[in-house]
Amino acid sequence: MVDILHRVAIKSSAAEVYTALTTTEGLAGWWATDTQGKGNDVGGVLQFRFVAGGFDMKVLELDPGKHVRWEVVEGPEEWVGTHVDWNLDRADEYTVVLFKHEGWKEPVEFMHHCSTKWAVFLLSLKSLVETGKGAPDPHDVKIDNWN
Repeated sequence: MVDILHRVAIKSSAAEVYTALTTTEGLAGWWATDTQGKGNDVGGVLQFRFVAGGFDMKVLELDPGKHVRWEVVEGPEEWVGTHVDWNLDRADEYTVVLFKHEGWKEPVEFMHHCSTKWAVFLLSLKSLVETGKGAPDPHDVKIDNWN
């Protein structure tokens, strides 16, 4: 198994970052404008729809201001069964996000694409929380001829 790992420091409270990760309004502000479901209930399912397709994530764990964990239950074959994990920690006036998309079976080309796109969207999260404006799909930075 292989994982995608990223780290980003966001100049804000952990509560603000947590809200952006657990509410449909927050998620639609930085990841996919077409977001539905329940992100603030363990067992809830979030539906994210992108120009190129979509994902359904089951909320597995929530620890307010500290941790969010999802399981991919619908989407591309490479994603189903993987986990998306967000750990939040404070460092001075920043919330440090340690991000993992874990459980990939192998590092296929699509994983390389997804790693870069996660970085793009983490910067969108940072922008949303710090400035009030993110760059969610379909307004994100395009990196491929098939995204």
